[in-house]
Amino acid sequence: MSVFLKVLPPEHALNQLQSLVDPKMASQRIIMAKTEYLCLESLWPMPPYYRYFLTIQFAIDKINKDPTILPNISLGYHMYDSCSDNRKAVKSVLQILSGPGQTVPNYSCRKRANLAGFIGDQDSVTTVNIAQILALYRYTQISYGATSYVLSNKNNYPSFFRTVQSNKAIYLNLSSLLQIFGWTWVGVLSSDDDSGDEETQLLIQYLAIKGICFAYMIKIRYVVLSAVDDILKNNIEIIRRSSAQVIILCGSFSSFMADSLAKLRDVLHDKTLIFGPIYASKTFLVEHYRKVLEGSLSLEFFALPVPDMKHFYDRFDPEDRLLGHIWLVNFHCTMNDPLNTIYMRIYKCPLLRNCSGTERISDFTSFQNLGLTDRVYEAVYSLARALHNMYLSPVKKSQDKTTQAHNYPHQLNYWVKNLKSLKGDLLFEENGELVTTIDIVNWRSLKNGSLLIRRVGNNFIANGSQQNFSIRVENIVWKTGINKIPKSQCSENCFPGTRKVPRTGIHSCCYDCAQCSEGEVSNVSDSENCQQCRYDEWPNEKKDRCVPKLLNFLSYSNDLLGMVFALFSSILCAMTGLILLLFISHQDTSIVKANNRNLSFTLLISIMLSFLCVYLFLGCPNDITCLLRQVSFGILFTISISCVLAKTIIVCVAFKVTKPGSLWQHWLGTKLSNALVISCSSIQVIICIIWLSVSPPFKELDTSSYQDKIIVQCNEGSAIGFYSVLGYMGFMAAVSFVLAFTVRSLPDSFNEAKYITFSMLVFCSVWIAMIPAYLSTRGKYMVAVEIFAILSSSAGVLGCIFLPKCYIILWRPERNTKTYLMEKRVLQ
Repeated sequence: MSVFLKVLPPEHALNQLQSLVDPKMASQRIIMAKTEYLCLESLWPMPPYYRYFLTIQFAIDKINKDPTILPNISLGYHMYDSCSDNRKAVKSVLQILSGPGQTVPNYSCRKRANLAGFIGDQDSVTTVNIAQILALYRYTQISYGATSYVLSNKNNYPSFFRTVQSNKAIYLNLSSLLQIFGWTWVGVLSSDDDSGDEETQLLIQYLAIKGICFAYMIKIRYVVLSAVDDILKNNIEIIRRSSAQVIILCGSFSSFMADSLAKLRDVLHDKTLIFGPIYASKTFLVEHYRKVLEGSLSLEFFALPVPDMKHFYDRFDPEDRLLGHIWLVNFHCTMNDPLNTIYMRIYKCPLLRNCSGTERISDFTSFQNLGLTDRVYEAVYSLARALHNMYLSPVKKSQDKTTQAHNYPHQLNYWVKNLKSLKGDLLFEENGELVTTIDIVNWRSLKNGSLLIRRVGNNFIANGSQQNFSIRVENIVWKTGINKIPKSQCSENCFPGTRKVPRTGIHSCCYDCAQCSEGEVSNVSDSENCQQCRYDEWPNEKKDRCVPKLLNFLSYSNDLLGMVFALFSSILCAMTGLILLLFISHQDTSIVKANNRNLSFTLLISIMLSFLCVYLFLGCPNDITCLLRQVSFGILFTISISCVLAKTIIVCVAFKVTKPGSLWQHWLGTKLSNALVISCSSIQVIICIIWLSVSPPFKELDTSSYQDKIIVQCNEGSAIGFYSVLGYMGFMAAVSFVLAFTVRSLPDSFNEAKYITFSMLVFCSVWIAMIPAYLSTRGKYMVAVEIFAILSSSAGVLGCIFLPKCYIILWRPERNTKTYLMEKRVLQ
């Protein structure tokens, strides 16, 4: 429906007012066009369209009666129905521009009344063609329903304005809505025309940015009757096979589109439909196709304030031929029209009755809905306000009437562009759009048959940017009847801990889920890639987050193995201490004096300290304990072996001394033993000093040996230094073993050589077995192997050398006498 406004001179004001007051005259102006529309499209009369027509009349009537706007000037109008046909729209515009009589492009024979501007059209398809013609003459055009984004190009359409936003804002909003609900797999039903092509292109662009894919795109096109059934069956099969539970309606609405939705109702009964403001303005869709659109979501332009027009609407009765068509379809009554039989066949109505006269057009459900009424009203008032501002402008006008008429549209275009809203900012943006909040609406039909349209959210989009998006999901009633958001995905969500693996095909929304690799996590659903954990972290069991790696070391408080070692170390240290006290208390006895009691005391103290040095290997290592553990262990064991070696050598010297005239007699005593212990231990001390000076041990975190834990260990620094310490100890133990084995059967009062032989055999066996076990383990078990070697070798020396003596001291005191030892020696 297109309207052009004209400014009437004062002598024509009365005639124009009469046409507004007399509804017969007003409606008669468009009856021919409307009837033609109905016949061409076979469409039922649409009450909302008639409401827009009445709204224009109401707005012009109110403006002409308002003394504060356009005083002494009356607005007139002519209304043409484009019938959604481009050819008819272009013909109407050219006829308006040429004036009465024959249509001549680029020529106007209009003698009276100035052509002010154009209101409309509602559909983008016809509006684009109208705007192209009007752009040549710079006539102002304000549309109340055209959403095509090409009309935002001010270079091509400098004088075009609209009280709605373009499809770019609508589909940017729609794509965000789909993303909020997690719908990544959608179907599209579109009209097969320019509007449908444009909107599907925008859908492809915006949905691709959001990662949303099309399951299918069905074009609803006009076809011959013979092909309708085949196409319908094919469309039904496409929708039925698809897993998409959400379908977007786009393009222009037509009777064929409506009929197609009705025929698809069986396969759409469980689908959620999403559509934009232009579809949402056609509330008769829900009235006639409730089962299809029940539970749908739509985007609607925020309602602008409009006055109550119910009293104006109710002035019209079915005597108006156009209104009579609406009457018979909705109320099934007529005013004794002779064409009732024809109407019944056309509209498939039941038996018609005579109207009672109490019916009112405002009783229609779809007529009660606002639709685009506020946008129509705003379009008329915006043009009137711009005219008012132009006439009140102090700018001087040319006295040449020809020039004045020629500049008329250019002047009005300027004033429309600079209209201010109630907030004081420009009403229309630079691209000529009226930007408002977009509401998200849930469509429901109640049990009593009434329509409930519930606002569940809103959003504001300006200049392509989205702001303040909000939606109340709990207020939405879905078609499924349960308070649960429908799922519309090609594939199930990949849970945290997994990643998407694209399937072979063109759709990125179809994928499989694969577990994250070792050391990787994903903490969101549908993750494209898994993230590597830091060096000190490891994925949890579900692989949805990184957790700190466990620190692996031999603890003496929380680790059973460490607690056992700590217990044995304490027990053996205590036993060694008791043996030392026993020897000190019996130091004057013969068995303690044998083979140098000072060496025995030194050996017992070094063995006791060796047991205590185990605590340096327990607990979390640090730089200090790493420096002390190997050095203290090496030096203490060297002292112990030096004492054993000294004991062995003393046995040899003691045997030599028994021969008359022996040169070994002056070596017998403490001098030899002390010299041996000090010299042998000093060599080990020198080795340790060199080791610590060149490359000392240090604390190290081993993150590569195990994936799920960090080994806190001591790096020996120099492997040569470490194995030099062990090698020197082994060399001394071997020498002591060989000497002890050699003198094991020498006659003596108490020959320790055979006990030393056993002790060194145990010592060497333990450390020879320890080395391969030490090199083949990691973490706390490596430390455990070394601790075991320290405890077992020290315990072996302690048991083999001192337990036989303790047995004699405690349980065979008669053998612990000089007389017994001398007798034994004589016998030998």
